[in-house]
Amino acid sequence: MLLKNDLLQYVSPRPRTVRILWIDNGNNLAYTFDIGARNAHPEAASVQSLVADVNDRRAQLLLVDPYLVSADTSRLPPRHLQVRDRAWEIVRALTADEPAIYQASSRGRLVLALSAQYDVSHPSIYRYLRRFWERGQNPNALLPDYKNSGAPGKTRGSSADVKRGRPRKSGSHPGLNADDGIRRTFRAAVARYAATHSQFSRRGAYRQMIEDYFAAREADALPTFGQFNYWIEKDAPAIAS
Repeated sequence: MLLKNDLLQYVSPRPRTVRILWIDNGNNLAYTFDIGARNAHPEAASVQSLVADVNDRRAQLLLVDPYLVSADTSRLPPRHLQVRDRAWEIVRALTADEPAIYQASSRGRLVLALSAQYDVSHPSIYRYLRRFWERGQNPNALLPDYKNSGAPGKTRGSSADVKRGRPRKSGSHPGLNADDGIRRTFRAAVARYAATHSQFSRRGAYRQMIEDYFAAREADALPTFGQFNYWIEKDAPAIAS
């Protein structure tokens, strides 16, 4: 099952990555946004066709979101937060009207109304929307200089040749380092399972993650359930508890 904010990467007929902006309650209609295209606008697509693209390997569901903005806001200048909050106030009002904001005629009307209300130019509002849709659909997507907004984390870095943590028992494979990308995959897997199941199961979420994201990998290149369990406790306690 595809979810809002999923990224699909296509190779042909041209390389592109699209974000799923919205899916209707009946899981029939979606709107997507081509992240790499200049002057891109949301496009309607059937959920069935997107699922078929993934199943038939015309598209790949990305393991992690390289465009998502994650920032330690406690370390940002107040001016950056003011700019973000101002833009978010406008974008929140626009995106509250779904799916109208994704439809060209309705979007023009909504932007015109917000432009007058907030005394902000049309191009500025469209720039806010593009940033929001490209960079993960959360308020921090609207931070200025977003590529430099992150702060160093407290978790030790990893090396491809050095395995962190306790050595495995004799005879088992050395495991996979849970770097930032893998940890983002863990969080995405937890959110995906929670959104599609009435009761949360760590084992179930782990099995679904392996099927969705790691099916093409050999066994010694898979994250273990122990790693998954540890990091969702650390990174997503509200969901994992």
